[in-house]
Amino acid sequence: MAAVAMSASSPDQERAPLVSCSPWALIVLLCFVSGWLAWREFGSRLRRGDPDAVPRVVTPRGDLAQDEQATIALFDAAKDSVVHITTWERRQTLDRFWLNAEEYPRGEGTGFVWDDKGTIVTNVHVLNGGSRFVITLADGSEYEGSDPWGDKDHDIAMIRIDAPPGKLRPIAIGTSKDLKVGQKVFAIGNPFGLDHTLTTGVISGLNREIMTDPQGERKVIRGVIQTDAAINPGNSGGPLLDSAGRLIGMNTAIYSNGGDSAGIGFAVPVDLINSTVPRLLRVGDSQPVELGVTAAPNQLAEYLGLKGVIVRDVDPKSPAGRAGVQAARGSSVRNMSFDLIVGVDGELVTRVSELADRLAEHKRGDTIQLEILRNGRERLSLPVKL
Repeated sequence: MAAVAMSASSPDQERAPLVSCSPWALIVLLCFVSGWLAWREFGSRLRRGDPDAVPRVVTPRGDLAQDEQATIALFDAAKDSVVHITTWERRQTLDRFWLNAEEYPRGEGTGFVWDDKGTIVTNVHVLNGGSRFVITLADGSEYEGSDPWGDKDHDIAMIRIDAPPGKLRPIAIGTSKDLKVGQKVFAIGNPFGLDHTLTTGVISGLNREIMTDPQGERKVIRGVIQTDAAINPGNSGGPLLDSAGRLIGMNTAIYSNGGDSAGIGFAVPVDLINSTVPRLLRVGDSQPVELGVTAAPNQLAEYLGLKGVIVRDVDPKSPAGRAGVQAARGSSVRNMSFDLIVGVDGELVTRVSELADRLAEHKRGDTIQLEILRNGRERLSLPVKL
């Protein structure tokens, strides 16, 4: 019987692959599978499509609400009185051996038309540091601003443009003495360069005091209006309007930690503007009148149950000192004797801000009647030449 020899493979001997495939063939296979899956998905979407799809029918809304119509009308009536101000600064640069003068945009702000002679009102800090000013009207026309001047103590400035009277629409003027917390207000300005932006809100507070630094000198502005209407960089110098579309303030500052609006904005009251601007136009005097007294804080009068301004100190060479106003005397609050200013020209004065407003209505050389209650008993009416 013939023997059959069996050969066993060695463990170290490689087994031949069942299927062999080159790399290029594998790539082709992957491309085919991917393309097939993509086409399958695309075809599935085509099958789900609706060839009869058309835009939906618009639902009629009817007339705008009455308050919406009023806001639109207010904006349309006031926007042509609001201008965009671009401030340019000239800088000198050294280019090897040459000294070049170049202009750079320093900032943007807002202003409003005061009269048909080309007077534009804005903030001092909007124009501060500028060498050239471009004023853009609502219709897009641009004019070079000239002769900037103002009252830095109240951050109220003016600049002139040579525009035809027909292109100028002076803003409607209101009053700020009868404002109420809670009434609606509207702000128009150019925040972040976005021209003619409308924001709305209410009066959040009255008779605020803010610190301003228009020309490197810190000043306190009293009697300021607080509002929650959004006011951002670029709104400065723009109008704050009441619901009748009248100017009641000029947007001047915001309370913010990061530079954006935090819902707390401040506006210089129109009564102060309406007394300052004519004074500046009339005499060109940017210096406010001085009385020569140092007032005690309002809180002291309130603590004593008094309505008026307590005179803490008096410059003897000042108008008040020459008229006979006396400084406070005494070692403590309870035994202190002092003059209490209670009126100017027959108008009551109950706070420091109201005294400042009354003085701002006058120019140097005017004589006022200063009404004083001395030591709580003697009532005096002193003529004071400012």
